[in-house]
Amino acid sequence: MAKAVRLADIARIMNVSTVTVSKALSDQKGVSEQLRERIKKQAREMGYQSPAAARLARAGRGLHIGVVISERYFDRFESFYWQMYQEITTLAASQECFAMLEMLGIEAERKLELPRMVRENQVDGIIIVGLLRDEYLQLAEQRFRVPLIYLDFYDKSYECDAVITDNYFGMYKLTNHLFDMGHRDIAYVGTLLYTGSITDRYFGYAKALLEHGQQVRPEWVIDDRNPDTGQRDGDFSFRLPERMPTAFACNCDMTAGALINLLREKGWRVPEDISVVGYDNYIHPSLCSVGITTYEVDIREMVRCAVMSLLGKMTGGDYRRGITIVPGHMVPKDSVRDLNK
Repeated sequence: MAKAVRLADIARIMNVSTVTVSKALSDQKGVSEQLRERIKKQAREMGYQSPAAARLARAGRGLHIGVVISERYFDRFESFYWQMYQEITTLAASQECFAMLEMLGIEAERKLELPRMVRENQVDGIIIVGLLRDEYLQLAEQRFRVPLIYLDFYDKSYECDAVITDNYFGMYKLTNHLFDMGHRDIAYVGTLLYTGSITDRYFGYAKALLEHGQQVRPEWVIDDRNPDTGQRDGDFSFRLPERMPTAFACNCDMTAGALINLLREKGWRVPEDISVVGYDNYIHPSLCSVGITTYEVDIREMVRCAVMSLLGKMTGGDYRRGITIVPGHMVPKDSVRDLNK
């Protein structure tokens, strides 16, 4: 049996005290954010488990975790949520649990049909990945009868347990980066109110504009998908404004990539003529040849928080109640031109 990793083992490698390691791993004050992240990264790489997490893992062995994702989040490109599911299965296996995926059909969601895993009592808890219709979330709260965790969204109607990325601050930081690069005419691309993350990112964009003395221009808030289906197919197309901005802040990298391709078709160069930023640091390589400046979502940490919280709910142990916000970080690439030069 492999020897358990101790705080002292991490402290020795990081050349800090065990007290510093303990404070960093328990999110106490007295440690800089940079050092805290380095210690947490080292602890993950070494396979460290806190005593509480180890007890929880032992109690949760053999449990079945269901994962529900709407099929509308999957298209011909590999899905961002598929990567999340893969991380869930990996972490569940490390906790000696089982994870199973059920794709929720668009019609099944509309008709409020229970997932098969719920009807047949196949799982002990469920992670719902990606926002579902309000009516379906009401059904989940009332009829699933197992512990629930929401991943990458939260439900405004309930006191829910959810794990999300820092949508507001991430887009605020990206938009400020565009201002730092000399841009003042900046549009936002995302269908407002379609998901909470798109809307929260819009407010981060709006705050950055206001702090730089700019007002949000309605014609520069551009839909990136059909507001009913969430799809970018059929008769949907980006409606570009008559007066073009110098930069677009897109709610995700998939949208940014599609927009860059459209701009190129219409004769604009990125970033020479127009700059573009995205969000997620996730895009299929065949979609866009330009490296998109973005805000990377920490998928692994989000999944860890969701799975460990669900295990806590399933076993009656301690867990982080309410909404957990996991920070990411900005990743500059090739899609932004510095107008200051």
